[in-house]
Formats: sequence, structure tokens, C-alpha cells
Amino acid sequence: MDSEFGGDIYTITDEDGVEYNLEHVDTIELGGVYYLAFLPADKDVDDEDYGIVLLKQVPGSEELENLAEEEEEEIYDRFMERLFSEEDEENE
Repeated sequence: MDSEFGGDIYTITDEDGVEYNLEHVDTIELGGVYYLAFLPADKDVDDEDYGIVLLKQVPGSEELENLAEEEEEEIYDRFMERLFSEEDEENE
């Protein structure tokens, strides 16, 4: 992890061996599973091409894995609800 970007930076390697630097922006715990939200941290990445990246922590391990298709929409919605509720609180 690197604090140069202002947050926790994770280097993730995909199944093709390509490495990506992601900034951890939030975590949600549901039923003992931790879901982590990331944004691209590489300065040369066009943010319009890359959105939020959601991964989950394997219980009992520090490894991260992709979400199942049926999880992805629910977890994305929960992160967005949190984000917008925090923005609403700041604007009050």
C-alpha cells in the first residue's frame, strides 16, 4: 500500500497477469463478508473508461476476489446509497 495518493492503494493482478493500482474508498460488511470499493489510482488511466471496482474479502483470508453476478448489483446499490446519504448529510 502507498499513501502517495492520499488513501490505501492496492495493487491488484488480474487473471491475465496485468497489474492495476486501486485506491480503497469504502468497505461494507454484510453477513461476515467484507465488500471493498475501489477507484483507479493510476494517473495514466482515463477515469471515464474505468468506474468503481468492487471486490470481496474471502472470509478468514486477506485475499480479494470478484463478486458473483448476483451479488454485484446489490453491493453496488448499497455503496451508492451510502455515498449519496453521506452527501445529503453534508449538504444539510
